Amino acid sequence: MTVTYRDGVVADAEAVHAMYRESFDAIFGHLYSPENFEAYISTQGPDAFAAQLADPAYPFRLAEQDGALVGFAKLGPPSLPYDPSGRICIELRQLYLLDAAKGTGVANTLMDWTLAEARARGAVELWLSVFSGNPRARRFYERWGFEEILRFDFMVGDHADDEYLCRLVL
Repeated sequence: MTVTYRDGVVADAEAVHAMYRESFDAIFGHLYSPENFEAYISTQGPDAFAAQLADPAYPFRLAEQDGALVGFAKLGPPSLPYDPSGRICIELRQLYLLDAAKGTGVANTLMDWTLAEARARGAVELWLSVFSGNPRARRFYERWGFEEILRFDFMVGDHADDEYLCRLVL
């Protein structure tokens, strides 16, 4: 599997949305009613991705195989329920892969970029949230040194997911 990596641009919004939707559905789709799934995915549509791709506060790194998107990572400003207390913090907002890219090293390469980009932006902490019922992702983040700080409800439509808020001191 030959994968190339590049920064995301506004023109990638449709592809990022389509890949995100496919990946989110494969991992979590069975957990939600169709109404809750669509309510959540509609907040993550092509227009939302285009706005973020245009905003320098939301750097994206894309992974492509044969010109097709197979994964991406997105950083962004703090939004999760924690208090940065004056520290420069950044969040890993999303790191998603298509099933075919899992176990190939793509996630590690995207995480390498994530850490380097967070440090380059002066962050002293990197935060993320992970679904409590996603042991693969939880193990991945643990291997990278993230610690689970607290549990909170992440809303998908009117369905509350049990999530962990995780932190990595950079």
